[in-house]
Amino acid sequence: MARASKPARKPKTTAAAPSPRGTTHRDKAIDSLMALLAEKSFEDVGLAEIASQAGISLSDLRAEFGSTLAILAAHIKDIDRKVLAAATDDMSEDPARERLFEVFMRRLEMVAPYKEAIRSLLRSARRNPGLALALNTMAVRSQQWMLTAANIGTSGPRGTLRAQGAALLFGRVLAVWLDDEEPGLDRTMAALDRGLASAERWSGFVDDLCCIPAALCRGLPRRRRRAFDEGPTEADAA
Repeated sequence: MARASKPARKPKTTAAAPSPRGTTHRDKAIDSLMALLAEKSFEDVGLAEIASQAGISLSDLRAEFGSTLAILAAHIKDIDRKVLAAATDDMSEDPARERLFEVFMRRLEMVAPYKEAIRSLLRSARRNPGLALALNTMAVRSQQWMLTAANIGTSGPRGTLRAQGAALLFGRVLAVWLDDEEPGLDRTMAALDRGLASAERWSGFVDDLCCIPAALCRGLPRRRRRAFDEGPTEADAA
């Protein structure tokens, strides 16, 4: 799809190796997990191995995190912060679709050093429903921030559905990005463009759907309208 509103984005063509994020026990533990995930599956990475790789004690690791998933969630939060810190106001006049395209491409740049770890993680998620569910929860939370960065609302039922849809969309784009070896990430950007076009149509449907309860409610007498808003009573449940 042509993008005439601004020059075509030129993503970084090579992914640098992950740089140490800091010297704290928290930073070392996150770097350790991501390095291990680049070499082995999530289910094969243990807390003792993470501590050993990080050069910290189990006691220090426990002081920072309660589980391997908690360490992964901290990594995702760090990526969120980097994307948000890189946000600019120069796209404030762009359409929502254009803004979200830029935010997603910025996120891909931020996660590029962890490409092999992401590949391993997604492979594990395909055979581990519990991990897949946990990753979806993290992704939805993350996408609430990405949508906010693109100045797209995330409150109420519409926002919840948008965040879930954005998480699914970004997951599909990630699957393309993992195998996209072209310097300009043409396949990735094409997949993202197609996904956003589909999301626009879905968003319109969701907006109409969310308006149905209010429209129905306006047609009810005041007494019934109040009951509709408040939901079933204990007597109704009995």
